[in-house]
Amino acid sequence: MSKKYFDIHGPVFWPATILIVLFISVTLIVGKPMADIFQSTQDAISVNFGWLFIVAVNLFFIFSLYIGFGRFGNIRLGGEDAEKEFSTPAWFAMLFSAGMGIGILFWGVAEPVYHYMNPPFGEGSTLESAEKAMNLTFLHWGFHAWGIYALVGLSLAFFAFNRNQPLTIRSVFLPVLGKRVHGPIGNIIDVFAVLATLFGLATSLGLGVKQVSGGLHHVFGTPNTVLMQVFLIIAITLVATISVVTGIKRGVRFLSEWNVRIAAFLLLMVLILGPSLFIFKSFIQNIGNYLNEMLVVSTWTEAYRDRGWQGGWTVFYWAWWVSWSPFVGMFIARVSKGRTIREFIFGVLLVPSVITFLWLTAFGGSAIFMDIKGVSEGLGERIIADESTALFVFFEQFPLSNLLSVVGILLVISFFVTSSDSGSLVIDSITAGGKLDAPVAQRIFWANTEGAVAAVLLLGGGLTALQTAAVTTGLPFLFILIVMMYSLHKGLSSEMARSKYLSQSQDKKSYEKKIAGMIAKRLIKKEEKK
Repeated sequence: MSKKYFDIHGPVFWPATILIVLFISVTLIVGKPMADIFQSTQDAISVNFGWLFIVAVNLFFIFSLYIGFGRFGNIRLGGEDAEKEFSTPAWFAMLFSAGMGIGILFWGVAEPVYHYMNPPFGEGSTLESAEKAMNLTFLHWGFHAWGIYALVGLSLAFFAFNRNQPLTIRSVFLPVLGKRVHGPIGNIIDVFAVLATLFGLATSLGLGVKQVSGGLHHVFGTPNTVLMQVFLIIAITLVATISVVTGIKRGVRFLSEWNVRIAAFLLLMVLILGPSLFIFKSFIQNIGNYLNEMLVVSTWTEAYRDRGWQGGWTVFYWAWWVSWSPFVGMFIARVSKGRTIREFIFGVLLVPSVITFLWLTAFGGSAIFMDIKGVSEGLGERIIADESTALFVFFEQFPLSNLLSVVGILLVISFFVTSSDSGSLVIDSITAGGKLDAPVAQRIFWANTEGAVAAVLLLGGGLTALQTAAVTTGLPFLFILIVMMYSLHKGLSSEMARSKYLSQSQDKKSYEKKIAGMIAKRLIKKEEKK
């Protein structure tokens, strides 16, 4: 096959492609019964492995803090002389766009209101349930989620830039597997990475298009059907291919920066037009409550009763973030060369989390406040009746509601495009054996494949199918991330030992040079006396 159009690593590209085609075919052939199969699969994984997701994600978060703010913090990605490729504002913009994007727009209003009205414990629609709702939402979108991304992103960046390995998941396991990382075991790891990334992305794209369809229906009265959603996936995917062609420094960077600008505009409008004083007061209180109860909520496993709540929320989110981690991690790695590990962890773990907390407080917290104050009768019920229209029902409570809704739709589309082209670049790199600039046709192929999988999931079971895809692919990749912690620690320890040896060698050379200079001076003085 001509490398002008495709430049693939066959042992990864073909197995991944065959499995994806097989999944699409089975889902379309089986039809409606697939919805029940998806539900049963998700329930089985949540019941039997939910505890493992909870333990592992806590470990990832703690490990990220240890790596970033411990003895490894001063190591620079790319070496001591590496220069930063992107400015800090552009870097933050790309982190936020890649890491949350569509998800926070889809769930930013709906999730806090849902937990407020239907809490996992206690009575709903109370002041206490309002505080608990924000705690749970912060848990799902905060430090733990970004801890997963930080682990994968840092691992990829370190082994790519400091060890000159290909930018693929397999490279992270060099200290563990040695030369075998370039053989069948490495190929299997990369195939799992491709599948996890593709289905994690498809989940986000499916949610995004449901929201676009719901928004168009809400504002303009267009049909809000599965066929309409499939049509929108096709149309937006075509737009995404344009950005894919332009590459990361032009298309992705441009869209990421504009995503942040539009999101900042929406946030500012809510801060100005909404309950401003409440937002600022509750933002501080929500963070305090979250930090105070983090240990409790992050280790709660629903052990003493099983209502199935956790499987549909916390376990789903942890699996979703894990399945997203190859995509987000590789994308973050590509844009983070030249930064120290401490700067990396601070930027990836803390900054986006705090921005997300402000967003959730302004949107979800304000919606809860409006429901408590009775601003609009039945507001809470209308918000949770359909998650895809929650944002637009919320905007109804503001002046210029139609304008805000249109801007919201445009932002979802823009995030859709950013996620699609970023994901295409990442999957493309993995299936090309770690090459950073594979042929354009190959990127277009993966962009369209992502759209196809999202469309098939919507046809095969809607939201449940999207969640199941994330959970199912997230489980095997969870084990890969657990080993990744050990491998990264081993690699960083080796780097520290190497730096210490070089430093001692330089000190020794400097000392020997100094002694030689002193001896030379004494000899010269003796000669002068003679």
